[in-house]
Order: sequence, then structure tokens, then C-alpha cells
Amino acid sequence: MTEQQLPAWADPSVSPAALDPQGVSRRGLLRRAGLFGAAFTLGSAAANRTPALAADDRHPGGEDPRLVYLVGDHHIHSVYSHDAKYTFSQLAAAGAEYGLDWMVFTEHSNFGHADFGAALEHKEILKARAENPRQLIFQGLEWYIPAAEHCTVFTAPGRHEVDLLTRFESAYDGKLLAYDKGGPADADTARNEAHAVEAIKWLAAQRRSGYVDDVLVLANHPMRLGIDSPHEMRAWRDAAPEIMIGMEGAPGAQGAAIPGWRGANSIRGEYENKPSAQSWPGYPADAYLTYGGFDWATATVGGLWDSMLAEGRLFSVTTNSDAHRIVFDTWKNGDWPAGQNFDNTGRLPDPVNTDTPQPGSDFWPGEFSRTHVGVTRYGYRSVMAGLRAGRVWLDHGHLLDGLDVRLKRDCDAGRGVTLGGRLRVRKGERITLYVTVTSASRPNPQGILPELAHVDVIRGAVRGPAADRDSWRAPDTRVVQTKDVAGRKGTYTLRIPLTAGDESFYVRLRGSDGNRHGAGYLGASVDPNGPIPHEPGNGDPWADTWFYSNPVFVDVGGF
Repeated sequence: MTEQQLPAWADPSVSPAALDPQGVSRRGLLRRAGLFGAAFTLGSAAANRTPALAADDRHPGGEDPRLVYLVGDHHIHSVYSHDAKYTFSQLAAAGAEYGLDWMVFTEHSNFGHADFGAALEHKEILKARAENPRQLIFQGLEWYIPAAEHCTVFTAPGRHEVDLLTRFESAYDGKLLAYDKGGPADADTARNEAHAVEAIKWLAAQRRSGYVDDVLVLANHPMRLGIDSPHEMRAWRDAAPEIMIGMEGAPGAQGAAIPGWRGANSIRGEYENKPSAQSWPGYPADAYLTYGGFDWATATVGGLWDSMLAEGRLFSVTTNSDAHRIVFDTWKNGDWPAGQNFDNTGRLPDPVNTDTPQPGSDFWPGEFSRTHVGVTRYGYRSVMAGLRAGRVWLDHGHLLDGLDVRLKRDCDAGRGVTLGGRLRVRKGERITLYVTVTSASRPNPQGILPELAHVDVIRGAVRGPAADRDSWRAPDTRVVQTKDVAGRKGTYTLRIPLTAGDESFYVRLRGSDGNRHGAGYLGASVDPNGPIPHEPGNGDPWADTWFYSNPVFVDVGGF
């Protein structure tokens, strides 16, 4: 198929409305669910009977939409990144094999990419869309955020998607501008931090003006170097919460510590760093590790993520492959033609297959890490809307086939609210959390049939904006219930009663295969069976898998 023959979903001249038509009904979406494979998981059989109603003042208990979950990965690198090696076609085909419905290519910023690569890669985006019609393939960027580390930036398809990314890269990338320093002793830290905030506001302005239909930002591997301070993350969120929506709860590079593969000191996620002069000094040394493969900021109950949620504002978590070099793969980078390099071409030579396993830390997109996004329509805008709304849960190792969460007032006949939503209740009112789990029905790519052992309910008080913008503690957040589900198969629903007290709160969920756990980072009274670090070099990711969900907020008051 030539570029001139591209169908509507692959043609950048076609408007986003045509790619994600508002006229597509839920019935039409569900009728087509078989097209998108096992990853297109329904929350429950009962969730498909009536059309959705929007929550408003007439329904204080909430009326949440019926959802279908699309599986994706927002952090993938190709030959258009200086340190990766695969073509778009290879990566998109792998994503399709492992059940991804959506994926985002996020090439590193650098001069070769800014000058040449972004426009060239767009042609390959179109080719990948043509070759993989069942996938939603976004173009994005891994932004070196000034004074900090990296972020995913991506847009909805449209006439200006490439132009926006290249303009943004040239005007706001910390690496290109030499605005990367952000340590306490650096003279330019305040300027660089302010430039990061200005960049997010600029993206928001492009969306408001209609220059692009949508754009989103997520912080990548926030604790890998410890240079994303709490006050910076809050500043990014506050600059445009509809744009800067969250962070990686678990980084890519999950294969880094497979025993005997990469090295005796390797850690899942390549979290092998120590504090530096650029690191925020308030983080403990243990913050630089992963816990059950998850970033310390997310894995610590009562930690940084909870401290942000305790403000009563949504901040989502995700997971992804960060695919650069796949474990046990036999491909190597091709050789440069004479006179060519990344700076003057914007891309690496195509890879060459060998008969020898090559160094690597990553899994293919969808092979191990999966982000599930609840949508009401199939399309690019719908995925972005689901991410913005926080209708997100994530798992490793294909631990679950499905998860549906509803929180509702016991006195209300409505469906309540789901992940990312808000439920309005009265003081002392009884509410119930309904957690519908669909267990794994087939072996994962490692040949293991995953089994969920427990589901943890985590509850935290909402106290409003943090007085200390560098606080990473939420002292009133803890695990309040653990449900033993070992041996349960198929689809089942846990009914968890809760009572509203004097103040607003949130609940979120977590669970694991039960293979590796212990007292959480802040102690057993806060988290009795949490994720723990593995020994260096002995972190088989398939033997320690978890799922996490976004929160549901409960606003207590009169109405």
C-alpha cells in the first residue's frame, strides 16, 4: 500500500474527528470488540446493558460509563533514537503479537532528531499504521524536561502533530538548550525549573487553540536518578493538570536483573544509581531501587504518589516497556555508511540479525508491562480521554485478564464511579467498593499461567494542597484490607464495605502473585504485605508480578 493509498486512520490529512468519530456508539464498539483480541477486556458481563450517563448534581452517587479496556504502552524507542535499534515495523508487529491496542513511539530528543528524525519517523508511523490496522499508533517524544529527567509527550494524529513536536523539542528540550542542571547548588536551577513549567503551559495553549486536538505528558522513571523533586512534580501538574497527567508507576527495562543475564549488580528497571549532586537531597538512598519492579514513589504506601493524591487531585500511574534492546534478542545495530552518523541523518542504520544473543534489558511492547485504559469508543482521542480521566490500571506478566472497579453509595441505585472518578457522599454514609477480577486464562509469554494471590485496598485521607511542596509523605494512608484470592479462577467480584468519616478520602488497589513480599517501606503497620527490593542480579521479573490501579476519590459533605 502506498502512502497515497492510505486509509483514513493512517492519513494525517484526515481530521482527528474522522479517526475517532463521536458517532461511534457503545454498541458498535462492543460489536467490534472481537477485532482487538484478548487485550480488549470487558469489565463485567453486566457492564454492557445500558448506555452511559454523565455524572452531575442530579446523581451525586455517580453514573459512570460502561467501559472497554484497551491495552497500551506509551514509551517505545526505534532506530530514530540514538541508543535503540529496531524499526517501527518490528516494534509494531511485536506489540500486535503481545496484544497491544495502542502504542506511542517516543524518540529521544537530540540535534539529529530535531533536525531530521521527527519528519522521517512520521512517514514510518504512517507505514506502521498501514501494516497494523488493529492498533492505534501515536507519535511522541521523550522530552528531556529542564532541570529533571525525562517525560513522554504525545499528540493525537492530525495535520500538526509533527510540527507541534518539533517546535516543542527545539524550544523547550533541556538537553538541546543545556537547561538540564537542576541540583541545589546549580545557579540555573530556578530558571530551568521555570522553563519546564512554561513548556507544559505552552502545550496546554496549543490544545486550547485547537492547533492540535490533544496532547498529554507523563513523567518517565521519576526515581531512577532522584532528580525529579516533589516540588517539581507538583509544579508540572499544577501548570496544566489536563496535560501533565501522571508518571510511570513502574519503569521499563524490567528484564535488567534476570539472573545470569546482565550482571551481578543489576536491578529491575536499571535502577542502579546512587544520589548525585543533581539529585533532590530529601530522598532516602532506598528510593533509588525498584520494589516489585515498581518505582519507589509508587510502591511506597504513604509515599510520594500518595502524598500527591492526598491533595485530592488525580495524578495517574502507568507502566511500559521503554523498549531499546530486548532481552535474549539476536539483532544488532547495522553499520554506518561512510560519512553518516546520527547527527547528520536523524536515524540509526536498520538492525542486522545474528545468531548470538545481544545485550539488553527490555521486553517487547506488551510482552511484560501493560497499561489498561478504559474507553467508551475506539480511537485515538478516546485513549487520550481515558488516560486524562484516570481510568487506568496496570499489570506485569499478564497477571490479570481484566479488572473493573466501581465505588457506590449503598443507598444509591446508580453504578457509582470507577477509577479516576469522584463519589460524593454524606458524613457517616455507607459505601461499597466492587472489584471485579477476571483471572488470567492463558499462559503469559514466559509460558506461566499467572495466579493472583491477594488484593490490597489502600485508603488515604484527603487534606488539600500540601503545605510543604517537597513533602513525600502521606501519613494517613495505609492498607486497610487484604483479600486472599488464591485459587480463585474466572470472573468474580469482591464486595468491600467502607464508611465515610469526617473527611474526604481516596481508595486505590494493588495485588500480586504473592511470590515476593514483606513489610512496606514505611513499616508493617502501614503496609504489611508490600513489594520489596530483590537482591542485585537476582530479579526474575516473571516471578514477582503486581497490578496497581488508579484511585477513586470520595468527597464527603452535604448535597
